[in-house]
Amino acid sequence: MNAHQNELKRYFIILGVCIFFLFARISAAPNPHFKTMANDCEAWLNANPLDADDLSDSFLSGEEENGIITKNVKNEINGNWISAPNSIHEARLKAKAKRRLRKTSSRDSGRGDSFSDNGDPSRGTNGTVPPTSPKSKLLDRKSRAGKGRGLPKKGGAGGKGVWGPPGEVYDLEEVDVKDPNYDEAQENCVYETVVPPLEEGDFEKTLTPIVQEYFEHGDTNEVAELLGELNLGSMSSGVPMLAVSLALEAKASHRELTSRLLADLCGRVLSRRDVESSFDKLLRELPDLVLDTPGAPQLVGQFIARAVKDKILSKSYLDGYKGKVDCVHARAALDRAAVLLKMGMGGLRIDNLWGTGGGQRPVTQLVREMTLLLKEYLLSGDNKEAERCLRELEVPHFHHEFVYEAIVMVLESKGEKTFKMVLQLLKFLWVSSIITVDQMRRGYERVYMDIAEINIDVPRAYFILEQFVDKSFSAGFICEKLRDLCPSRGRKRFVSEGDGGRFKLESY
Repeated sequence: MNAHQNELKRYFIILGVCIFFLFARISAAPNPHFKTMANDCEAWLNANPLDADDLSDSFLSGEEENGIITKNVKNEINGNWISAPNSIHEARLKAKAKRRLRKTSSRDSGRGDSFSDNGDPSRGTNGTVPPTSPKSKLLDRKSRAGKGRGLPKKGGAGGKGVWGPPGEVYDLEEVDVKDPNYDEAQENCVYETVVPPLEEGDFEKTLTPIVQEYFEHGDTNEVAELLGELNLGSMSSGVPMLAVSLALEAKASHRELTSRLLADLCGRVLSRRDVESSFDKLLRELPDLVLDTPGAPQLVGQFIARAVKDKILSKSYLDGYKGKVDCVHARAALDRAAVLLKMGMGGLRIDNLWGTGGGQRPVTQLVREMTLLLKEYLLSGDNKEAERCLRELEVPHFHHEFVYEAIVMVLESKGEKTFKMVLQLLKFLWVSSIITVDQMRRGYERVYMDIAEINIDVPRAYFILEQFVDKSFSAGFICEKLRDLCPSRGRKRFVSEGDGGRFKLESY
């Protein structure tokens, strides 16, 4: 651009001189000053003759812009005008060749193209250039920095998020002693994950869901893993106390699970000292526990007896409290534990102290307990006590057996007392939602199926069953469809020969 501006400046100067010379020749003014300037201009033009092309007012052609004009070309260096026609031409050609070389330096280096010293491209042996496409330029992995040998980056394993070819193993980085961030004390450091100790306010909030979830799945290993992830610290002795406190308000099966949990955690997460201190706290807080659970002293005594049997409490634990207990509830708990341990020496299985909960018990045992429950109810007539005993069996899926045994007991009885009391009990259990619709229906259907066999031992079974079903429908705890399914024995004729025309009210 500087050379082009210099050429324009030169042409404008020459054009101005010519106009001034012509104006001086045409002017008729006898001014000696104008004559002197005209003579000077004429002498300068004679010394620097111009061609017709120089005086043309047309724009420069492309060849003139590229520096092909070599006649009367001057260059300006450091403010001085010098005549260097050949040097300007050669400099422009070299600069153009360098620009082309930079554009095709790396991506075209392996395609057979090269440049000679004067900037002319030299072809391959056959004089042809392989075609190039935008796709090949975008997908190649050669360096685009314009330097190097044109080899692919990272040995052909380049790309976003790639550190090297597959299978390459990096060695450990050596520590640079001259690094300004180097710290000699960090060379032998061992980094470990530190779990902050559990705060006292978060202890109950964190452990209560764990224990309640354990009551559902019964896996002691999972509880041990969860407690191992916590930094209990000095509060580890509160785990048995919290578990027993929750078990006091739960079912018998949950108390059995709690005893197993304490036996499995001792030695893994808890120590004997933690268990002993936990039961000491339970004995001191029994007056408060009795407010929520009236039978807490007896239950805590059973937990202590089971812990001694499982060898997580020493046998001398009870001896340490002899003559030192002032609380009535604590004394009752210790007496209960001592009695159970003495009975255990006589053959009582303390390891089955809480019983087997729910459906884990055999069916024959459940049937026997339900029969005993009905017999106790017929003697006492206490509906709430019967409800509590049925709940403690923890077999809601087996309540149809209770309905079946109750109806069979009515069919086998001789008086109306059993009839009315069983009807009253089933209605009470229906209203309190202990026995569901499905269990009630299944119990009646089982009686319908076995009535033929029952009738062998009880000749009036069909008649009594029809009356009981009608009363049950009137009480509202069976539907009309279930009432209509009640089987009936084949009727005899109402009037027979020799009866004197008397109608029979009963069919048997």
